[in-house]
Amino acid sequence: MASLLIRNGTVLTNNSRKEIFAADVLVKNGRIAAFQAGAEADHADQEIDAAGSFILPGLIQVHVHLNQTLFRGLADDMNVVDWLRKRIWPLEQAHNYESAYASARLSIAEMIRSGVTTALTLETTRHTEAAFDAAMEMGFRAFIGNAIMDRWETGTEMVGEDTAASLERSAVLSTGYHGAGNGRIHYSYCPRGTRNATDEMWQELGRLAREQGKLIHTHAAENREQTDRLAEYGGTEVEYLNRMGVLGDNLVVAHGIWLSEAERGLLAESGTSVAHCPSANLKLASGFAAVPEMLAQGVNVAIGSDGAPCNNNLDIFNEMRLAALIHKPRCGPESMTALQVFEMATRNASKALGIEDQVGSIEVGKRADIVIVRRNALHGSPTQGSDPYGQIVYALQAHDVDTVIVDGTILLRDGQFTQWDHLEIVSQAQAARAQLLDRVENFE
Repeated sequence: MASLLIRNGTVLTNNSRKEIFAADVLVKNGRIAAFQAGAEADHADQEIDAAGSFILPGLIQVHVHLNQTLFRGLADDMNVVDWLRKRIWPLEQAHNYESAYASARLSIAEMIRSGVTTALTLETTRHTEAAFDAAMEMGFRAFIGNAIMDRWETGTEMVGEDTAASLERSAVLSTGYHGAGNGRIHYSYCPRGTRNATDEMWQELGRLAREQGKLIHTHAAENREQTDRLAEYGGTEVEYLNRMGVLGDNLVVAHGIWLSEAERGLLAESGTSVAHCPSANLKLASGFAAVPEMLAQGVNVAIGSDGAPCNNNLDIFNEMRLAALIHKPRCGPESMTALQVFEMATRNASKALGIEDQVGSIEVGKRADIVIVRRNALHGSPTQGSDPYGQIVYALQAHDVDTVIVDGTILLRDGQFTQWDHLEIVSQAQAARAQLLDRVENFE
């Protein structure tokens, strides 16, 4: 594997001491090998001049639906129950391998363009192999799971599957992909929601995840009406997950808006992580998650964009800015600092995924997932005396990302993809969507 030297940038290490310094970063064999002064730097096979730029750890999203990006703009201005029942579920059922693959490629390219190097994704019930294939081919780091649904959900009318068949599908995908791509690719167990899976399924998934060292990812407490209705069938969602024995540091719950203080305490005590998705929560009018309170109680909170039909983009810079802003009117201007939010998109996220020893900071020995961000745009200037974290969270934007590196491989340089043609990805997605819409049934 070629060596790489990144020269002349400002390194935001995001290590435990939050060190920031000017240095050259040497990458060898896919890992960060050394920090060196320019005059002393080793020769490398490739060099990048990062003068005037930040060198950051790769950004991480912990809640995305790759298969839904093909539906962008088809489900606007709806509440979440109608959004699922009338649009998303019929559209997902119309997917074939080709459309799921085109959607995944478009999703991953969009995330890479905004500096994301890793994502945790929850797919639909079929053709999830397409998402794995796209992540493998594009050099992305991903935790992907097939939607597990063996119980009919009242309201959304999403159909339940046979329990044994659903478990077998997960087993086949896990055998085929978990650990692939030099360890970049992971299978995760993804029951779609707390009541989309039976008690028996939850208990079995908890056992399997513990034995196999895998993540569990699900939605919980997203919509108030739905949360209240589900509580009539066995208590609040976090209490239910606790009874099923699946709370723990290998569980990531998306949204967590309508949680009680006691539920937040259960999450903190168990080490369960929460994916905060501010854009989607605003667009679907789901509410405001009590993120400052969660952080104060010790809950590990990270960031996700959710799916493109409820966002409508996968831009993590937009999510960071919103996460920093929307809680301040209620909790005060110091309630969500830029540093806290940057942590949510880096170290907190790597902790949620169980790979904090591999990514989330720029430290010698860690995987070389690195992003170079230009600082000299009109909207980012002037820079002298600015807090770097404040500049990243409040001022800079996705198109300021210059270079994206995953496992030491350059995927984006000078704002252009190095491995593929973005126009071909867009063209493939356009064609796949037209064909999908011809197949869709029960689309209201």
